[in-house]
Amino acid sequence: MRKNLKKESLIRYSRQIILKNIGIIGQKKIISSKVLIVGAGGLGCPIADLLTRSGIGLLGVIDFDKVSLSNIHRQTLYTTKDIGRYKVNVIKKKLYLINRETKVKIYNYKANDKNLKNIIHKYDVVVDGSDNFKTKFLLNKFSIKFKKKLVVGAISKFDGHIFSFDFNKKKIPCLKCFYQTEPSDEFLNCESEGILGSTSNIVGSIQANEVLKIILGIGKNLKSNIFILDFLNLNFRKVLFKKRKNCICKKV
Repeated sequence: MRKNLKKESLIRYSRQIILKNIGIIGQKKIISSKVLIVGAGGLGCPIADLLTRSGIGLLGVIDFDKVSLSNIHRQTLYTTKDIGRYKVNVIKKKLYLINRETKVKIYNYKANDKNLKNIIHKYDVVVDGSDNFKTKFLLNKFSIKFKKKLVVGAISKFDGHIFSFDFNKKKIPCLKCFYQTEPSDEFLNCESEGILGSTSNIVGSIQANEVLKIILGIGKNLKSNIFILDFLNLNFRKVLFKKRKNCICKKV
């Protein structure tokens, strides 16, 4: 961990350093952390933006998609000038302009069984910003394998779901304990189901907040709960679920 913060860093992060739960020691933890974001869309943009501003030391971003016009209303790191360009290339340049102290490592390909196995072990926390359950379950599998901390998000219409797991700890359920079987991706399809731009950004912001709490070791976390958010009717609730017998996480 870095011994002393530079004067510029003390000024840059002053508003969070002053928080009694963070301080200089907490800021050094943030700067020393390594976070992987899978998906650079409606969730990935606010997650990457806020974590970069907080001072994360190394931020990995995986995405294979290009920016399209329909992305602009909710994916806040892109503009119309970026249409047709690979998202990870755009994100790296935008994040550099926000905070040069955060090193950004980009992976311009689709997350799959082979490449995730070679990437996840390099990071402390994994954040899911994907739009399909196949990727979410892969992140779940490898986070269990490498005993990583995992924050999962899902959005549709005016709704959001958030999970948080620490697979270093025993007797905690995993994503498959909740879903058991792989749901249809129709729920996550913004093209057919629609999504309010602010919904994706609020959920992504909460995910970023959970990541920082995990790094700092402060506050309460979701543990064995799913956080369900209904922004249309302003209903928010946590639902407890248990570790399932014969699940892939049974040895954790």
